Amino acid sequence: MTTDLRIGVAHPAGLTERLDHAAKRAIDLVLAGLALALLSPVMVAIAIAVRLTSPGPALFRQVRVGHLRKPFVMLKFRSMYEGCDDAVHRAYVTRMLTGDTAPADPARAIYKVTGIADPRMTPIGWFLRKASLDELPQLINVLRGEMSLVGPRPALPWEVELFEPRHHLRFAVKPGITGLWQTSGRSTLTMRQALDLDVDYVQRRSILLDLMTLLRTVPAVLRARGAG
Repeated sequence: MTTDLRIGVAHPAGLTERLDHAAKRAIDLVLAGLALALLSPVMVAIAIAVRLTSPGPALFRQVRVGHLRKPFVMLKFRSMYEGCDDAVHRAYVTRMLTGDTAPADPARAIYKVTGIADPRMTPIGWFLRKASLDELPQLINVLRGEMSLVGPRPALPWEVELFEPRHHLRFAVKPGITGLWQTSGRSTLTMRQALDLDVDYVQRRSILLDLMTLLRTVPAVLRARGAG
C-alpha cells in the first residue's frame, strides 16, 4: 500500500512501484553494507577520538520522525558536549521556517551548526560536522530499514509541527542520509526551499535519481556542503 499524506488515503501499490521499492532496498543494503565494511576502521578511530576528547558516549542517539511519521532513533557520532541546550537550534529553525529568509551567515548550515567557535562543540565536533563524518553511524539506520541512503532528512518531532501541510508529503518515503537539498547548495537555501526539494524528490523519486544524487553527494561533501 502507498499513502498520500496530503489527503490521508491509502492506495494499493502497483507492481512497478513494488519493484522500485525492492530495488531501492537492495541498493541500500548492498551499498550501506559495503560502506560499513570499508569505513569500519575510520568509524572505530572516530569513536575512540570522541571518547578521548570529551566525557560521554561516542554515539549520539536522537528520536526523529521517519516513514509515515513513525519515530525512530537516529544515530550520529557525538559532536557536542553532553547536556547541551537545544534552544539555539530551535530558535534558528523556527526563524528560518516562519521568516523564509536565507541564513545571515552563508557558512551556517540549515540543520546543524558547524562553526568552530560554538561553545557546545567538542574539540573535534566541528571537524566531524564540517566533513559530515558525524553522519556515518546512520548507515546502521539504513541496514535496520529505518532510513535510506537517499531521501528527505529525518526531522525532529518539534520541527514537524512547523511544517506546512504540503511538506508532509516528505513522510511518504523513508528519510535519507543525503538528498536533493544536500546537493543543491544547502548553505544558501532557506528552510522552505529545502523542504520544497524534499517534496520534489518524493514526486520524482526513481532509482536513477537516487544514483545521481549519491554521485553528486561526494563532491558536495568535499565542498563541506554535505548531509545534515
